Amino acid sequence: MNDIHDVAVIGAGSAGLQAAQTLGRMHQRTLVLGTDRYRNDPTGHMHNFLGHDGAPPAELRTAARKDAEAYDDVELRDAEVLRISGGLGDFVLELAGEEPVRARRVLLASGVRDTLPDVPGVAEEFGDLVAHCPFCHGHEFAGTRVGILGSAPHVAAMASMVGPIAREVVVLAHGGELDDATTASLARLGVPVVAGAVVAVHREGEGLLVDVAGEEPVALGGLFVKTDWALAAPYAGQLGLELSETGAVVVDAFGRTSVPGVYAAGDMAQGPGLPMPMASVLVAASGGLVAAAACVQDAALARIA
Repeated sequence: MNDIHDVAVIGAGSAGLQAAQTLGRMHQRTLVLGTDRYRNDPTGHMHNFLGHDGAPPAELRTAARKDAEAYDDVELRDAEVLRISGGLGDFVLELAGEEPVRARRVLLASGVRDTLPDVPGVAEEFGDLVAHCPFCHGHEFAGTRVGILGSAPHVAAMASMVGPIAREVVVLAHGGELDDATTASLARLGVPVVAGAVVAVHREGEGLLVDVAGEEPVALGGLFVKTDWALAAPYAGQLGLELSETGAVVVDAFGRTSVPGVYAAGDMAQGPGLPMPMASVLVAASGGLVAAAACVQDAALARIA
């Protein structure tokens, strides 16, 4: 445990692996600690990523691991971090089934975990015919009837975004009551509302059939749902990091958190001026690069202070 790394990166998704490559190129002794659990595991293809549109997420991670491991100063280890303590210059990371490791700086890229609406069939189709991001999956529903599940105010904005893609948009209120502003917005868009509670969602042919209490089943080409998400790991609490109202780790434009020596990137990090984290594989990778660059810059400035 006397050995110390320049940076410990926690998480081996797109943010963590890009951070590792950036740190490796700058000859920073880097340890990447990750598990095989990823937010985009349910989907077979990722979209809206330069040069990788339609590629399986696992394919990108495999290539990214190979790139990072090409640098002598980068070590990737499949290990779960249980706890982080200490401070700038000497953080201690306790691992499951292994000896603790030490690092001068920590870069968190451990992501978030989604909770789906409690509707039978949604989890089974999530990442394919059920999605939560029109930028990632909207085009795949082009020319079909697309449903939006929920009654919160966001359904109007989602319906407006999806409108140019879909042949028709329908809101499934799932027994909830829409407020007056949302009702008026949907009326202006010409979007119908199915009021009843959704009983189940199941695949039929190339689309979905949605069973609604007291109403006829609704045939769809795809369905958008809103997920509830939370940080996937307890490190923010252990380190006393500032969180935003949405529950994300607050970072500055360079990925620095409220605690010196701790950086964050990816879906868990919320930068200045943003209402919530920008959940995207490409944005996560970019955030990993920027946070890694901040680690390098801060270490360099400390050496000449």
